[in-house]
Amino acid sequence: MYLVWLPEGTTPEQTRSLMLDDVGARLLALDPMGLSMDLDDPDAQVPPPLPPTEGDPQVDAIVSIWLKRYDDREPFEAVLRSVAPRIAGYLVTESLYDDYGDTPHAGPRDWADGTRSPAVLTCSFFPQKRGVSYEDWLDVWHNRVSPMSAEVQPRMRYVRNAVVRPVTPDAPPFMGIVEEAWPSAEHIVDPMLFYCADGDPEKMNANLMRMMTDISDFIDLDAMRNNTMSEWLLKTIPTG
Repeated sequence: MYLVWLPEGTTPEQTRSLMLDDVGARLLALDPMGLSMDLDDPDAQVPPPLPPTEGDPQVDAIVSIWLKRYDDREPFEAVLRSVAPRIAGYLVTESLYDDYGDTPHAGPRDWADGTRSPAVLTCSFFPQKRGVSYEDWLDVWHNRVSPMSAEVQPRMRYVRNAVVRPVTPDAPPFMGIVEEAWPSAEHIVDPMLFYCADGDPEKMNANLMRMMTDISDFIDLDAMRNNTMSEWLLKTIPTG
């Protein structure tokens, strides 16, 4: 997975055009097993749940590339570096915790590769929590936070990526990259929808408190970064 920062001043419209029409076409020509992009494009202009950190440039794109061997990544990185002054690459283990059609909030995927997914993503990047062992941190993430958040939030899809190690110099020390798909922008900005409260303030507060209790054992919020993005599945690996 690669976090991509485009030149300062790149607009959401330019991001989508550049990443899909130019970068995406060149990456597909290299014949990866799979390819997807999360983009800060015109359809993702929604305030993220965690406000941006002042002076910390927002990620413009996340490019996920599936390869038979991660040793073969150099031509793909060359394409990304040709348009981006900064990239950060990570070897990850991907867990597709929930896919489209696995939850009550979305039916199975029925759109083709290369078509924008009908969702708005929140994408989060975070290091291991300070003062917590790796084993305990994973246990909280996998066995508490993942099932809890599935119960209290209307996610359509949840991709949980645990970082094995960085593969580019000077990559931020992120240990988790999470992609969560929501039915609409309103589901991100309206806490009644974001916490499955059905118009009930007490239920909203209870779900919010449950979320914050578990999150506080898992993430240092000052070290977490998140973006709202559009999802573009450009080449999916057949299943079954």
